[in-house]
Amino acid sequence: MRVLVTGGTGFIGSHTALQLIEAGQHVEIVDSLANSKASVIDRIEEISGFRPKLHVFDLRDETRLDDLVADVQFEAVMHFAGLKAVAESVAKPLEYWDANVGGSTTLLRVLQRHHVRNLVFSSSCTVYGDPDAVPVSETTPLKPAANPYGATKATIERILEDLHGADGSWNIAILRYFNPVGAHESGLIGEDPNDVPNNLMPFICRVASEREPALRVFGSDYPTRDGTGVRDYIHVADLAAGHLSALDSIRHQGGLHVWNLGTGQGTTVLEMVAAFERATGVNVPHTLVARRPGDIAETWADPTKANRELGWSTAKTIEDMCADAWRFQVTAAG
Repeated sequence: MRVLVTGGTGFIGSHTALQLIEAGQHVEIVDSLANSKASVIDRIEEISGFRPKLHVFDLRDETRLDDLVADVQFEAVMHFAGLKAVAESVAKPLEYWDANVGGSTTLLRVLQRHHVRNLVFSSSCTVYGDPDAVPVSETTPLKPAANPYGATKATIERILEDLHGADGSWNIAILRYFNPVGAHESGLIGEDPNDVPNNLMPFICRVASEREPALRVFGSDYPTRDGTGVRDYIHVADLAAGHLSALDSIRHQGGLHVWNLGTGQGTTVLEMVAAFERATGVNVPHTLVARRPGDIAETWADPTKANRELGWSTAKTIEDMCADAWRFQVTAAG
């Protein structure tokens, strides 16, 4: 099967592209490299023995995207491309609406024009906003107004629902996943943003490698067991496997489906720091600072629906996530 992976040199996209290749699919990638590196392609080839073709352009470039889809005749798309930092979205809402929603509508127009009807969309637990109760299931009301990033994801979901409602030939998986961390067990690919990281694990790794003096823990007065935010951290390899299961399901079952991908367990920031220190033996100095705009106290998944309908579940522990992320930092990120 010919699969287009948008945002495929990014953290989650690269791991999913690798698993697709290992499953025998023909993968090509579109990425602007705005927050990732072309060298990821070399590493995917080193691991898998196959070099996916990289097309470097912004997804909003409809002419180039149209030419690519017409030429390759893809049978499915994994859509990861977009901006993804909650705090940055609060500061730069126009950039987020333009890149995330604009890029998605451009992609959908091109796919519709060329009759590509199998799509897996990378959504986010941020569409739930600050939930009234945890764990969060797929029927939890959406409250994405907490930040523009979550609002863009919820808007794209609505567009996909409307698209499927108008044309039932579309087979769509909307995957609301929680907090991806870790890296490939080889240490060759992982989370390595071009700029200062916004996510917890790459920042922990930079502090552990003495590239940053201390981890800033944003918020220590949340109503949680140690005052820091609680999230459902999921290993990126488990998350990628969920994407393959979702694609297989929609190709055979059809329809539009929403699945949460998470472990079902919440971990505080300080618990994650302690787990990293246990897994690696490396100390992580940290300081407590004010909350970030757009952040919430706690959220974690109820993954029962994905477990049941996809036959998918997570296998990696918090310590696995920390050890693999550190191995990538030492091996490849530098």
